[in-house]
Amino acid sequence: MLDDATTRSGGTATASPRAVTTELAVPVPSLTPAPAGLAARCGRALLSPWSRLSALVLLLAAAGSCVLLFEPQRLLSDGWPAHLGGAAAVVLFAVAYGLVTVAFVPRPLLNLAAGALFGSQLGLGAALAGTVLGAGIAFGLGRLLGQDALRPLLRGRVLKAADDQFSRHGFRSMLAVRLFPGVPFWAANYAASVSRMGYVPFLLATALGSIPNTAAYAVAGARAATPTSPAFLIALACIAVPALAGVVVAWRKRHHLRGR
Repeated sequence: MLDDATTRSGGTATASPRAVTTELAVPVPSLTPAPAGLAARCGRALLSPWSRLSALVLLLAAAGSCVLLFEPQRLLSDGWPAHLGGAAAVVLFAVAYGLVTVAFVPRPLLNLAAGALFGSQLGLGAALAGTVLGAGIAFGLGRLLGQDALRPLLRGRVLKAADDQFSRHGFRSMLAVRLFPGVPFWAANYAASVSRMGYVPFLLATALGSIPNTAAYAVAGARAATPTSPAFLIALACIAVPALAGVVVAWRKRHHLRGR
């Protein structure tokens, strides 16, 4: 009774140990962040733009080394393997054509080989299929591995003008590049991949624009044994005239590109 009266009259009351523990158990946030995983850091480094560009350079260097080692141009002198023939040989040649064009093998040499091995019609089909395949592979590699790193470097007037032309008028620009040879095949592929050109317009313009030049080389390769025949001479004219027209167009457009 005396204790109860003391408590009610303002005496000091002692809190229970359980209540004190509950009040003091306040969670304190950790000041040390959890370290990032090594796998995440390695993944970000490998997927960075410059890492992907380095991978593209190494891949193309390896492909070029393989071409120098195996010399696919020997098809012109040694001929196609005797045990390969028919549709299988045409398909295999088209696949090989596409792969080696990614590694900077000149298309005119391959077009001549296609005509010499399969004749004008089948040679044209194989060469066109290989052209589209090689262009698609190069465009995909450049878009996936090189675009993010190279686009910030487009600062010169000529580079900006070319990028703007490919990005805004992709089909028309690529069609002109293919119809009037002058820009190397591989250079046009990778330049288009760095721009904002769409994949479908690029392939369609490549297929349509490559027909005249490829047909001329295929016919020339098929008629190489008779260099004085009208077909061979017409094919040579079809090769020379677009090349000359491309030089003239490039000469007239040089001031337009520099002034932009």
